[in-house]
Amino acid sequence: MKPGLPKLIATDLDGTLVRSDNTVSAYTHEVLDRVRAAGIRIVAATGRGPRLTSLTRNDIRVADFLVLAQGGWVLDLEDSRYLRQARLPGPALGRVLGALESVAGPLSVMFEALEHDDSPLWGDYDPTWRFPVTVEARSRAECLDSEVIKAFARSFELGVDELLAMAHRVVPPALATVTQAGLDYVEICPPSVDKGTGLSVVAESIGVDPSDVLVFGDMPNDLPMFAWAGWGRVAVANAHPSLLAVADDVTLTNDEDGVARYLDRLLSR
Repeated sequence: MKPGLPKLIATDLDGTLVRSDNTVSAYTHEVLDRVRAAGIRIVAATGRGPRLTSLTRNDIRVADFLVLAQGGWVLDLEDSRYLRQARLPGPALGRVLGALESVAGPLSVMFEALEHDDSPLWGDYDPTWRFPVTVEARSRAECLDSEVIKAFARSFELGVDELLAMAHRVVPPALATVTQAGLDYVEICPPSVDKGTGLSVVAESIGVDPSDVLVFGDMPNDLPMFAWAGWGRVAVANAHPSLLAVADDVTLTNDEDGVARYLDRLLSR
């Protein structure tokens, strides 16, 4: 950690800022208000796609930017414009799924292709999905007939960490980026899309160096922004072991308002 205060703070939402009951406490909102009043820019860096923009804005009301869809979509809230909108061509996604199924066996796949609020996912509804969602039944061939924002793939036999490790072995980074965010699915995104590259779009737009950025996270999809940010990298206590291994510091869990507690101390020192 550096002395003084960072110029920009980026936080993951689900599992980090958002509690297990899918709420954000009044205390957390109050602390974020004080962070913003101190002149520090705030960014939500989340796996949530643009179809969940309204929900995301409600969870972090003072955010200046939203880094969505694992970094593929970057929204400047002040100007109400996207700085980045990345999509993955259907044929490329088909090659990714083919490579992954060749080593992992059949996968359950859902596709996120539409960006307006509350858009449905495409594919086959999976009962393991933990959040309210509408799924429009479409065949895989139909889903691969156009560009998508990202896809979610679940193995019927393997755990998500094992599936992710396989994906990293068989999916070339130039074809797609594969990560996992705490669900039972790996997420397949366009190449060069991650929270680090998404945050770099924000930083370049406002002239902030990575060395002045503090980040908070809990899952492997946060690793790229932990590698990118230089002021500080803080994991919540409930974080995945891979993130705890590279964090500069560990705060309380998401259910204990760990991000807000850390920022409260930071502002008071």
